[in-house]
Amino acid sequence: MAEKDQTSSLEKGDVHDYVVQQTDQRYHFDAADLDRVQRKLKQRHVQMIAIAGTLGTGLFLGSGSSLRAAGPLGALIAYGFVGTTAYASLCAVGEMTSHAPISGTFPHFAARWVDPAFGFAVGWNYFYTNAISVPVEITAAGLILTFWDTNTGHQAAYTAAICVLACSINIFGVKWFGESEFMFSIIKLLLITILIITGLVIDLGGGPDHDRIGFRYWKNPGPLNGADLTPNKPHLDQFLGILSTIVQAAFSFQGMELVAIAASETRSPRRNIAKAVRRVFWRILVFYVSPSPPLPLPPGARLCPCPPTRALTDGLVPAPQMLGVLVTGMIIPYNDPNLLADTGNAAESPYVIAMTRAGIKVLPHIINAAVFTSAFSAGNSFLFCSSRVLYGLALRGQAPKVFTYCTKNGLPLAAVLAASCFSLLSFMNVSAGAATVFNWFVNLSTVGGFFGWWSMNVTYIFFYRGLKAQGLDRKKLLYYSPLQPWLSYWGIFWITLFILINGFEVFFGFTAAGFLTAYINVPLFIALYVGWKVAKRTRLWKPHEMDFVTGIPTVEETEEPEVPPVTLGEKIAAVLF
Repeated sequence: MAEKDQTSSLEKGDVHDYVVQQTDQRYHFDAADLDRVQRKLKQRHVQMIAIAGTLGTGLFLGSGSSLRAAGPLGALIAYGFVGTTAYASLCAVGEMTSHAPISGTFPHFAARWVDPAFGFAVGWNYFYTNAISVPVEITAAGLILTFWDTNTGHQAAYTAAICVLACSINIFGVKWFGESEFMFSIIKLLLITILIITGLVIDLGGGPDHDRIGFRYWKNPGPLNGADLTPNKPHLDQFLGILSTIVQAAFSFQGMELVAIAASETRSPRRNIAKAVRRVFWRILVFYVSPSPPLPLPPGARLCPCPPTRALTDGLVPAPQMLGVLVTGMIIPYNDPNLLADTGNAAESPYVIAMTRAGIKVLPHIINAAVFTSAFSAGNSFLFCSSRVLYGLALRGQAPKVFTYCTKNGLPLAAVLAASCFSLLSFMNVSAGAATVFNWFVNLSTVGGFFGWWSMNVTYIFFYRGLKAQGLDRKKLLYYSPLQPWLSYWGIFWITLFILINGFEVFFGFTAAGFLTAYINVPLFIALYVGWKVAKRTRLWKPHEMDFVTGIPTVEETEEPEVPPVTLGEKIAAVLF
């Protein structure tokens, strides 16, 4: 354990001497690893991103896919269950970030407290998953525009415009990113609120057709649907339907770690992250148990985790989806033929289908516009995450040093430009032949988000053991979970299962391409880990060897004095943010 000179100032960019009780310098994390980014994200940015982070096209467009796969009750069960593993992962990364709000986030934590090789594998896996998700979301945003413009010849122009805008926001700096995500979050929250209220009005007979639906569709066609894999065994088929929805739900929840990734660029990061994580449970209950399946992708593509609409990514908060999925299951039956549509725009939304059936004609256009901002927000967030993870890897010597370059304003420009290059892959979807190759890249990354969650929980177990062995009281952190370490054990078990069952459908109609698509990430992750371990001869950290001090700013150095709200507006803002 390292001891810090309490008289010194640990400002970003300074280098200080530490007494570190480690003998092997191959594993030493020195003070030169201090971040050169600047803390420009405000509390309102972080909290709003956290609140609306996981509300995206998966909920607004793809929720019908979960309803169709498992029925209204099956979707509720699946999303509620996956929500517990999402909560475990958030609590784990939230507590570790509360201790160390530095660049590199959980991939660096994995290298620092588990094994440098483990951090290398986690970091590059997560970088790829996010980077390839940028063109996926850009493609989704372009497809959404076909709701108004069906001329496919315009797709290249739309794709180019979206690429330039997303990359520009990230190149302008984290302040612009924060402001844009703040506005997108407000739009998403307004949209989900309107949809839930409108859905309830339609269900209670307030639509133009005055048809009171109630829970009619829970009786006919019923609360559960099967996966159509074992039609002769209906109960097993219904279980498989829920299983397939669990996989979809896990994809939709991924990306909530954005707040932790942005911690090194957040003002008062420990306090803001603590607020975000403490509110997670209720937001999962209220918002996120509403099916949020895959993003609208090109035909044949599968949802890229991580963010899913997450938009990326987009924060530490699963929100109104329990209520959302409940309303969806009330207003439309799982066997509605329109749920089979694969338009990529608002026409496939279960809410739009229900509104059209009820005779409401204006809202579908509003929904499509809002969903477009959700897809754009997702790509914008994926780009931010991938660039910051690459920057963190470079800081610790696990990526080319050129990616450590920062401008005088604290922007990791080289890493941002490198991540932005992946957005150009979205042009592959303009050509049918290239789209096939693009879909292959997308499919390769589908398990990447699972490995991200899994690594957060594994790293936390090591972190917990290290603190205990060195006599450090984690209850003194600004955020800690009283349910740990059991939450992380829960997360490790179930997320491991998610990785294994990810491609279970391929065993009911085996193809080599389907099997590789579902499981190629497993050997790739192992190869990254073993390759770095052999090349650098790393070893697992022992609890008493872990460094919990070097390069980590103190609470006094990161947290600004909290100003109590005075006016009514300030008090309302304090509750919301």
